[in-house]
Amino acid sequence: MRHEFTRPERFIAGTVGQPGERAFYLQIRSGARLFSVAVEKAQVQAISARMEIMVSEVRKANPLINVEKLSIDDAPLETPIDSEFAIGAMSLSWNEEIQLICVELFELEDDEEDSEGEVVEINITLGMATSFSSRSKAVVNAGRLPCPFCGIPIDPHGHLCPRANGYRR
Repeated sequence: MRHEFTRPERFIAGTVGQPGERAFYLQIRSGARLFSVAVEKAQVQAISARMEIMVSEVRKANPLINVEKLSIDDAPLETPIDSEFAIGAMSLSWNEEIQLICVELFELEDDEEDSEGEVVEINITLGMATSFSSRSKAVVNAGRLPCPFCGIPIDPHGHLCPRANGYRR
């Protein structure tokens, strides 16, 4: 099954839960339609970083292209947050003809099923891609602080630091 969104009103990354126990989601709003998919933190980081690079490359190749400035979307995820599926793979491409970035999100496939998984295609403007990247970085960085010695996120209940030979910090 393929779900397509072209120029949605909202495309964001967000979380549910406390730092260290957060679940990450990508959410798309188009009219009355709300679509959410579960995603890993590393996937949010990867798509955000790649989107920034893609916007930069498009602007270099076509300096006259219009990149609209969108206001910062710091509102929480819309409810209900019912994940349609978990993301396994993602792809990004630039469609020169319609001048939109195409984001494809592929369902994490179950080895037991022979059928193809679901796919979400989101076509967004360069401005929305820039806004998505900015928000995604803020969402990812809002987690637990890293240990200054080992870089592993510090658990609120204590941290067994490998650089301190297992002593709590």
